[in-house]
Amino acid sequence: MSTFLLELRSEEIPARMQAGARADLEKLFRKEMEAAGVALGAITVWSTPRRLALIAHDLPEATEAVSEELKGPKLGAPPQALEGFLRKTGLTQNQLTERDGVYFAVTEKPGRASRDVLAEAIPAIIRAFPWPKSQRWGAASISTESPRWVRPLSGIVALFGQDLVECEIGDVRSGVATKGHRFHAPGEITIGSATDYQDKLRACHVIVDHEERQNLIRTRAKAAAEAAGLTLVEDEGLVIENAGLTEWPVPLLGRFDEEFLEVPPEVIQLTARTNQKYFVCEKQGKLANAFVCTANIEATDGGVEIVAGNRKVLAARLSDARFFWEQDRKKTLASHAEGLARITFHEKLGTVADKVERVAKLARWLVEEGIVKGADADQAELAARLCKADLVTEMVGEFPELQGLMGGYYARAEGLPDALADAIRDHYKPVGQGDDVPTAPVTVAVSLADKLDTIACFFVIGEKPTGSKDPFALRRAALGVLSLILTNDLRHSVEDLLTTARRSAVDQGIVDSRSRPEQYSIDDEFDKIVMADLNAFIQDRLKVQQREAGVRHDLIDAVFALGGEDDLVRLLARVHALQAFVATPDGTNLLAGYKRAANILKKEDYPANSVRVERSRDTAPGISTSLDANGLGYVAEPDELALIEALAVAAPKAAAAVAAEDFAGAMAALATLRAPIDAFFDNVTVNDADAQKRAARLSLLSRFRDAVHSVADFSKIEG
Repeated sequence: MSTFLLELRSEEIPARMQAGARADLEKLFRKEMEAAGVALGAITVWSTPRRLALIAHDLPEATEAVSEELKGPKLGAPPQALEGFLRKTGLTQNQLTERDGVYFAVTEKPGRASRDVLAEAIPAIIRAFPWPKSQRWGAASISTESPRWVRPLSGIVALFGQDLVECEIGDVRSGVATKGHRFHAPGEITIGSATDYQDKLRACHVIVDHEERQNLIRTRAKAAAEAAGLTLVEDEGLVIENAGLTEWPVPLLGRFDEEFLEVPPEVIQLTARTNQKYFVCEKQGKLANAFVCTANIEATDGGVEIVAGNRKVLAARLSDARFFWEQDRKKTLASHAEGLARITFHEKLGTVADKVERVAKLARWLVEEGIVKGADADQAELAARLCKADLVTEMVGEFPELQGLMGGYYARAEGLPDALADAIRDHYKPVGQGDDVPTAPVTVAVSLADKLDTIACFFVIGEKPTGSKDPFALRRAALGVLSLILTNDLRHSVEDLLTTARRSAVDQGIVDSRSRPEQYSIDDEFDKIVMADLNAFIQDRLKVQQREAGVRHDLIDAVFALGGEDDLVRLLARVHALQAFVATPDGTNLLAGYKRAANILKKEDYPANSVRVERSRDTAPGISTSLDANGLGYVAEPDELALIEALAVAAPKAAAAVAAEDFAGAMAALATLRAPIDAFFDNVTVNDADAQKRAARLSLLSRFRDAVHSVADFSKIEG
């Protein structure tokens, strides 16, 4: 067994591509080795800005010899069949093997040296490498047959044990030499084998293990901040990016002028992070005038000049940010909002100003109707009218990530109420699973109105998500609507919310001959189609959202199937009670009894909501109950009578509990039917030869089904 080392060296590999490149290198290597029959042990893949490295442990010296057998025609088959088989295998008839009256072609393939396999695999891996962006280089680049790499490939190290694996691609031949750090050790380094590869590079100021570089940046950046009495603002993405930009990372602390702290801290952090890849620091919970940069060299002056240079660059960036901050505040948000009329929201949905108008009216309606409680309608409308104003500011033009956030800062600087500023700042939330869900009333009204308008309008013009495509993030908007409703206990029909949002779009003239499909020429018919699609879409998103919370999708279907239930707070309360119930023995057995009853009724084509079997008031105990005032006309079986009596108690109790939103009580009422329905099926013949008895018992099962349906449609429950 030997260890194989492969290093592919090039100019700088973008940090964002390195993780994918490591995964692709291992995947392609495994594919080539498996195709050649080379057994693999553990594989290690590393990356630096200038190299990808793979170490494969415990590779055999050669592949094993294999025998391949191909079944042919039977003896006595037509000559044409045998001739075709011989052409396919390249053998003669006397080279075939006969067994059990069938011809077989047996081919012995000898083992191959692993070095030879690797020599063929390396060029194949390089040619098949799926870089997001790549380039050709050199004189050969005029041909489409020339190799491609993320940057010009400059070297290949390929060692099997201590032996060179000879291969060539383009103008690059494999060798045993690599290069160290660009500045500290620019000369060639001879690698003896995979075992000394990492240590030799380290001696030449290259830490080839990307995870080691990441850990070093985490610890030393934190230590540099703490040495200055500060706290490093942790940023895992920045750690990974800096590790992808350096081969010998050296975190250094620098300072910037305190006067820049008048700019919102998020702006400073984003400026430092996005433009310069710097960490920022805090002191006592507030942003400090300090940053940590990551150098790629061990400077002789301890990094003084490096820090000074980085400080100048950051100062220029922060000066721009401060200029934007000052310029934007010279106008009110209302003045900025006038510019929204120049921004197209969607070609069929008008401008952003048109959207703001719809959202403002919808936010006021949510408050005035009492759907969102505790908010001031005037504040909700004003916040909605100003919530997109920062889109035309200089700051958001430079940093689109700050939309909403900057609007909140500008609102406070203008002296607007905190509730209004908070609504502007947070109206995009939640923007995904795990994001904070607003609870402040004004914010809830604006955020909900914004998302409802987006969903309804795009459905009206037929721009629905399809498959994996969702260009307008409608699924995310729907999850945001659901989170706002459930977190804030908003008790209102979702269909009514969407209908109102859709009507606002219609009132603006969005639905016209250009946006309405030709086959729906009648507005009412088109509206029904849109609302059906919207309801199905919201139901699907609810199941996706609740799956994360451990709620079964079939139970949501079971409650939705009853119809008329789109108060999501109440619906989920019922679903939670149902999930707890079906997990109990009573629930499991009642479900089995229900399905048996439903199957019998389905087989008999018995209609739903049929005549109910009720106990006659003047019937003495032990006498049959009746379909009408005249009685059944036969003596009921004891277990038949027990089920009738149990239903007489449980059905109204379950219905009353559902009406009172006591869903646990409704489940408890249904649980009392478990024993009677089990006994009924054990001891009573439903399809009796007597037509009168059969009709009465089918009616009884129908009543049992109806009682269960007062809580949920058990036919939708799996299991």
